[in-house]
Amino acid sequence: MSANLSVEQSLMKAKSHVKKGDLGEAQKLYETIIQKFSNNIRAQQGLASIKKYKQNSVIQNPPQESVNQLVNLYNQGQMEAVVKQAEILTAQYPGAYVVWNILGASSHKMGIFDRAIEAYKKVILLNPENADTFNNIGVAFKEQGKFDEAIEAYKKSLSLKPDNAGVYYNLGFALRDNGKFNEAIQAYKKSISLKPDYIDSYNNMGNILQDQGKFEKAIEVFIIALSLNPDYAEGYFNIGSSLKGITFNKTNPCLQKIITSLLDKKTYVRPNDIRNAAMSLLKLEPKLYKYLVSENIDDEGLKILEVVKNLSNLPLLLKLMSVCPITDIELERLLRRIRASLLSEISYLSNSPELLKFQSALALQCFTNEYIYNHSEYEDKALEDLDELVKLTINNNQQPKAQFILCLASYKPLNHYEWSNSLLVTNEIKNVFTRQVIEPNKETNLKKFLPLLENVTDKVSSKVREQYESSPYPRWVNLRLHLNPISISKVISEMKLKIFDNKIKNIKMPDILIAGCGTGQHSIETAAKFKDSKVLAVDLSTSSLSYAKRKTEELSIKNIDYMQADILDLGKLGKQFDIVESVGVLHHMADPVAGWRVLTNCLKPGGLMKIGLYSELARQNIIKLREEILETGIGSKDYEMKSFRNMLIKSDKNHHRLILKSSDFYTMSTLKDLLFHVQEHRFTIAQIQECLADLGLKFCGFETETIVADYKLTNTSEDDPYNLDKWHTYEVKHPETFSGMYQFWCQKLA
Repeated sequence: MSANLSVEQSLMKAKSHVKKGDLGEAQKLYETIIQKFSNNIRAQQGLASIKKYKQNSVIQNPPQESVNQLVNLYNQGQMEAVVKQAEILTAQYPGAYVVWNILGASSHKMGIFDRAIEAYKKVILLNPENADTFNNIGVAFKEQGKFDEAIEAYKKSLSLKPDNAGVYYNLGFALRDNGKFNEAIQAYKKSISLKPDYIDSYNNMGNILQDQGKFEKAIEVFIIALSLNPDYAEGYFNIGSSLKGITFNKTNPCLQKIITSLLDKKTYVRPNDIRNAAMSLLKLEPKLYKYLVSENIDDEGLKILEVVKNLSNLPLLLKLMSVCPITDIELERLLRRIRASLLSEISYLSNSPELLKFQSALALQCFTNEYIYNHSEYEDKALEDLDELVKLTINNNQQPKAQFILCLASYKPLNHYEWSNSLLVTNEIKNVFTRQVIEPNKETNLKKFLPLLENVTDKVSSKVREQYESSPYPRWVNLRLHLNPISISKVISEMKLKIFDNKIKNIKMPDILIAGCGTGQHSIETAAKFKDSKVLAVDLSTSSLSYAKRKTEELSIKNIDYMQADILDLGKLGKQFDIVESVGVLHHMADPVAGWRVLTNCLKPGGLMKIGLYSELARQNIIKLREEILETGIGSKDYEMKSFRNMLIKSDKNHHRLILKSSDFYTMSTLKDLLFHVQEHRFTIAQIQECLADLGLKFCGFETETIVADYKLTNTSEDDPYNLDKWHTYEVKHPETFSGMYQFWCQKLA
């Protein structure tokens, strides 16, 4: 009985080899069975069939001229012509495996993987010792998501040609996609051992380590990749992901240089995402650390020019100051003291490249944080005197010193000075002048051409609009865009969303609505993510919209239209969208559920929706602070908010100290949004469940990867990420989980 079972298993395995095109292995199995069981009819029939196929296939090859013509068509990219000619030739010369191979390759390029696989199987039947064909069929299987078949094909290729680094790379890719991370890493290591400069293998190995939460090890691997090619886009893009939320406890000059280069790129990373990692490295630098631990920057007898010179030798610090708010109280205190000292001594300071470089970064930092730093009456008087000196210089048809201009620009935007348009824009002030004069002027002009859906009439919407007209939210410089746009299906797969109507995966050119786009980070990132998408982005604030429009043009994004509109009026568009996204918006409406209902009506049946809402549990600290603000009668004018903020910085109360950890504490517009917003609602997961049921929406999953990864450590069932009851239990135990906000996807029932 056991012998019969063994024979049956061998017959099934042989049949499987025949199906995959691995005729040699099938023949060996049939011959082994016949040696042991000579009367086994099925084995005899199988072996006879293989031999007959081989005999019939031994036919002369087509004329070389015909093959050359086929190759030329392939090289010219004329795949349809290749397929047509190859099918004619294979009918005439069925044993010409070269032609079958060209047919497989051309079909592969056309994305017709079934035909490619069948052609490759013919090649394997005719030439079973060709390692490259097994690799090719493996790639085709992988494209179809048939990872087991792909892995088996790659291994067969390697058994025939074990020194092929490229096949080990492909094997690693398939193993990773099949969830076999450790085996994938071993495949990449083997690939690198055969080809030490195989940069893509390093990159993919880093991605796996990142998926496993081994961020520091992933960073080490990405550093190697970038050392092999300092211009490697994917390496920069991926190391940016690993740097999120990580802090370092030892210096790393090489990594500082890489982060500086990363921040030089306009579309590889949101600077805010890696700011904490960068600052943790910087604060380990003796050049900076000694000033952070001393109460006065002159404690060691150093003059301000020496301080500036030391800090100017930290390129990462200057770059960070130039592109995003500094969110560290110790560093903020230092920058504020340096700013005051520079103002005090500006007339006596000799011009130097280090001084101007630092002043430029400081002026950009202060502009980005919207001049949130307090200053003294002495500084106010010194600013008036310096302003008068600059006016006098210009009135005498002379140009003021660059350090004077940069000093003033660190206290107030240049476009707020009446003489700004009289300046000669030199290299020393160019970056600051661009950010503080040219760009705001462009936004003012863009406002004139923004379409309006309807005049805003809702009282709460009007108040919210007024807030964001005066404080566009947030002010940003760079952001992270997908290196290549991807399909809806791919987005769903990457985010591991649970889909209830698969027709959404087949949408090739999605119409997308961004409801509440703010200053454009959201709309631009979405437009760059979804392949062949068309985005309509709306907001209440023309100041925010003009900022978004300027950045969209700056980045040459062509698939976004902007419009001023209230969510409550979006039904007047008379249009439904494949995807609707609204993050951080609904909870600022008078009736968030009413706004959510309007958005649901704007969504096609089966469409996807992304929503972001404040968490009641996570914002308990914010609630306390908002109550204090209400009780003390503090208003939302800049000087009042700065005064309250300064009190929080000096306070020893736990809930006051806690707010210092929020990145929103470090710019005026985000501080206003955080603590002084005119309208705020908060939700629980139970309330979200009720809303979803009421609106006919199904929960598809939370978006934030790190939150989901932590949740899955204790909720291990495959369906747990989509179970809101379990999420509620988890949040009760970990109330800080959604301190940013809930960000989740849902799908409209057809």
